[in-house]
Amino acid sequence: MEHNTISAAEYTQNLEELSLLFEISQLLDQSMEIKHVVQPVLKAVTEHLNTLRATLTLLNRDTGEILIEEAYGLSDSERERGRYKLGEGITGKVVQSGKARVIPRISDDPAFLNRTGARQGQSYKDISFICVPVRIGNEPIGALSVDREFAGESKLQDDLRVLSVIASLIAQAVKIRQEALEEKEELLRENTRLQQQLRERFRPANIMGKSKAMQDVFDLIAQVSTSDATVLIRGESGTGKELVAQAIHYNSLRAQKPFVKVNCAALPETVIESELFGHEKGAFTGASATRKGRFEIANGGSIFLDEIGDLSATTQVKLLRVLQEKEFERVGGNETIRSNVRIITATNRGLEELMENGDFRADLYYRLNVFPIHIPPLRDRRSDILLLADFFVDKYARQNHKTIRRISTPAIDLLMGYHWPGNVRELENCIERAVLLSVDEVIHAHHLPPTLQSAESTNTRPQGKLDEALNGVERELIMDALKSTKGNVSKAARMLGVTERRMGLRVQKHGIDPAVFKAPG
Repeated sequence: MEHNTISAAEYTQNLEELSLLFEISQLLDQSMEIKHVVQPVLKAVTEHLNTLRATLTLLNRDTGEILIEEAYGLSDSERERGRYKLGEGITGKVVQSGKARVIPRISDDPAFLNRTGARQGQSYKDISFICVPVRIGNEPIGALSVDREFAGESKLQDDLRVLSVIASLIAQAVKIRQEALEEKEELLRENTRLQQQLRERFRPANIMGKSKAMQDVFDLIAQVSTSDATVLIRGESGTGKELVAQAIHYNSLRAQKPFVKVNCAALPETVIESELFGHEKGAFTGASATRKGRFEIANGGSIFLDEIGDLSATTQVKLLRVLQEKEFERVGGNETIRSNVRIITATNRGLEELMENGDFRADLYYRLNVFPIHIPPLRDRRSDILLLADFFVDKYARQNHKTIRRISTPAIDLLMGYHWPGNVRELENCIERAVLLSVDEVIHAHHLPPTLQSAESTNTRPQGKLDEALNGVERELIMDALKSTKGNVSKAARMLGVTERRMGLRVQKHGIDPAVFKAPG
């Protein structure tokens, strides 16, 4: 009876091969970035198989070029030179055909190009080259190669077998990472799609804007609406702070409860406290009946305090208590009233500067500034100007029972070129005016206010040179001064802040006769 037996040397070799493959499997599992693990893998191959160097090349499908992805035993310059086309050299042939090649002595094979130049100074006669394809499925994506000192055909075949297994492990690792990357990209695409859906769903219907700046505002509104956090809305006058406050309330869980608005700058200091907290009958002259304040009316809902920076110091203290304790008393009353109100505030003033000047309490500021939202000025969101203009044209055309079919190109140029200090409110007013003035279903440039007009649109380009204009202004100022001093050149010079000598030169330059301005007598 025959028995299959192996020698001790073969047993040791098998054990070493298994140890190498196990080590490489562990290395490939250490990182999802294949480039981070290839160098340790090639180092392990070189040390276990006793090779001179090891190289991994990958095919760039876009360029058709085969490049060295990583190498062990090559310098940076040698790696850079290792470039092949499909079918070029041993590496190019292996990647093109998907079949391994073993070159016992590279000096005997003219197909071996030594493109890297790494073998210079060595005898080609005793160097062997083994190159195996790295395949995903049946498609070669690169090659794994080593060169070693010639150690007989049997050793070359053993190395070929081991390298083929290692190439399969690398290919599998690349495939797993590609699939993970594709899955991640698909998740990112899905996440982007869902974010866009949510953005469209939660985009406030009362606010127009597709610019990046406004998309960021919409995101903040969506994030804060479902909470009860105190919101501080900041921005220039006319940017739409009240609209943002409405959007926050009507997208919140308090949407069915009251939304109460208070303009803190519009109410005199003597009545603001009564307006906010109410008063008892007889609390002051004219208080003929008990009256609920805005905080009581807004109970369960939201209160919007616009121009919060204009509150008096006394009212700031009482508002701070409402924020901290959720309670207050009416003016002239002793009963403590609890109030479940979400506070949304807005300002176009620099609260930080007011704090430094002692006009705004720091503790109140930090209570209000829990979730700040900055509304960008219209000049910083120019891509929204025409969108807003179209919206306002449609709005006021319907209100005034008119048909407006388009905005002329010169009018668009004026709208886009203006700096809009009054922001969206100013744009709305301009469009309302233009709609009323239009008689031919078109908004023309001359329908827009003079503040928007340019020299080109009004054909009022400056005439003459700058020097001529300055000389004219200077002559006029000198004549006015002489007229005021009744032709006294010295007094006129003092009035204009120049020396008498300089005044004389200017009088002479402009051909002015001071005597003309002297009083008759």
